[in-house]
Amino acid sequence: MNNTTNSTDFNSEINPKLKRVGYWLLLINIMLTGFILLFIYLTYLSQPLSEAIVPNRKLTFTADSNSTQEVSIKKLKKEVSALKQQYQNLTPSHSYIVVNTTYNRFKLYKNRKQIREGFCSTGSYTLLKSHDKRQWIFHTPKGMYRVLGKVTKPVWRRPDWSFVEEGLPIPSVNDPSRWEAGVLGDYALSIGDGYLIHGTIYKRFLGMPVTHGCIRMNDDDLEAVYKTLEIGSKVYIY
Repeated sequence: MNNTTNSTDFNSEINPKLKRVGYWLLLINIMLTGFILLFIYLTYLSQPLSEAIVPNRKLTFTADSNSTQEVSIKKLKKEVSALKQQYQNLTPSHSYIVVNTTYNRFKLYKNRKQIREGFCSTGSYTLLKSHDKRQWIFHTPKGMYRVLGKVTKPVWRRPDWSFVEEGLPIPSVNDPSRWEAGVLGDYALSIGDGYLIHGTIYKRFLGMPVTHGCIRMNDDDLEAVYKTLEIGSKVYIY
């Protein structure tokens, strides 16, 4: 009798515990099943919906992109137009000349079009010193200048350095030995401070930096420059 009573009591205590465990296992299985079904739905069953949404987003993005591109193109066109206007303002409408002292070349322009180019000679950057401690550096000045004067059959007035260079005594200011004809070619254009665009008897040196600062040209180029440029025409030297 005692054994039967103990077994019954034990079963009565175990059964509620088993019921609670079973309840929780059932609940966990339901939750796992729900998660699995939700995963399958989101991964596979909802794909058509996502495909319907994504194209709409792409279309919206493309429209925004096109709008942005149109704004960028309009902005670029405006900038290009402004640069063209700036170029027009900076480029002389009249004739002008550009001299490159690095390569000793020139370009002649008229009506904003290049009409001639060729070799020239510019400053040698030679340093010359005199006995009285004076010195000269023979360079062609760089910058923007203007034609200040034009003359045919120019006569050269020799400066002091010309006599120092040849080891000769420096004559008085009005001494006849200072004037020398036929060495500057048929034409000369003054750009100020004693600097000229002129011809030369040393044509074999054209294209080389051999001058005392003036710009030398051959006869045909000099004639074209003389006839094209006017008083006030710009001379760009770099």
